[in-house]
Amino acid sequence: MLAVVTLVLLTACATGPRVHTDTDPQADFSHYRTYGFYQPLAMEQSGYSSYLSDQLKTSIRREMDARGYRFDAASPDLKVNFQGVIRERTDVYQVPRSDVRFFYSYRARSYVGFPVWYDETRISQYTEGTLTVDLVDAAKNRLVWTGDAIGRVTQKTAQQRAVAADQAISAIFAKYPYRAGSGAPSMPATHR
Repeated sequence: MLAVVTLVLLTACATGPRVHTDTDPQADFSHYRTYGFYQPLAMEQSGYSSYLSDQLKTSIRREMDARGYRFDAASPDLKVNFQGVIRERTDVYQVPRSDVRFFYSYRARSYVGFPVWYDETRISQYTEGTLTVDLVDAAKNRLVWTGDAIGRVTQKTAQQRAVAADQAISAIFAKYPYRAGSGAPSMPATHR
């Protein structure tokens, strides 16, 4: 449950989380007009829903509705699933440094400075979260589209967590190029 709660703490630099998407090239998106949520959701494997999963459902419904899809819990064309994964990460990098070293010169009878250049190794540990949204063809039970938002996780208030979750869902669906009943992408899909 901790992974679920901290998932929405996704934050990266000012540009937001990194988003990657993938589409099944054999999927015919012109057949999809309705959607519902996968049961049970990957994020609710513990058997109960949470405030966070409800928040994510609301954000996903907003994005799907904006693309012309109609919610149908009983018999959807697409089933939406989502989950979060938290990982501890370590970055090791080198920073060029310079310094001045002093030594006493008996010949000059004073301290003499000389420059020194070296690389300083720095280690940065952080928590990275990944939020994944899957769209599954309900008739074939086959994944047709997936999107991931990946970013750093930080401690935030409940209000900031809600905003971060909403931003992550918006970033993922910004890469979803289809509208309900349309087989052709309505915007160029950029897969990264």
